[in-house]
Amino acid sequence: MGDPRMAEHFGGPETPEKLGARQARYVAIGGTGKGAMFVICAGPDAEAVGSIGYWELEWAGLTAWETGWSVVPEWQGRGIATRAAVMVLEKVRAKEKHRYIHAFPAFENEASNAVCRKAGFTLIGECEVEFPPGRPMRANDWVVDPD
Repeated sequence: MGDPRMAEHFGGPETPEKLGARQARYVAIGGTGKGAMFVICAGPDAEAVGSIGYWELEWAGLTAWETGWSVVPEWQGRGIATRAAVMVLEKVRAKEKHRYIHAFPAFENEASNAVCRKAGFTLIGECEVEFPPGRPMRANDWVVDPD
């Protein structure tokens, strides 16, 4: 979120302070049962090329899971985010805690919307979410019913 290429759909890069707060939220979620964050590694040296996670969300009157991911530009277009999304869906199914998992890629983010399609999400429709918090974003609401 500090790299302009990675934040083009989210209003631009975050400040160092906001990046620190984001990292603290990612660390805090671990071990709570309310989600998890993972580093996406690829290549012969298992290079860190992105991240993916899931967390609890209140949406349409229900508690559900939400997922989101990012892959650095040099590694995009290789199916890495789709494979990571499928792996997260498997982890969520194993938890048997919430029925649905949502993803909210920016409406114009064709690559992330394609990841949703390829990973087995169903497009519910367009919506408005805040991402990062405090910034309204036009998004697509994709959902998977893990059952």
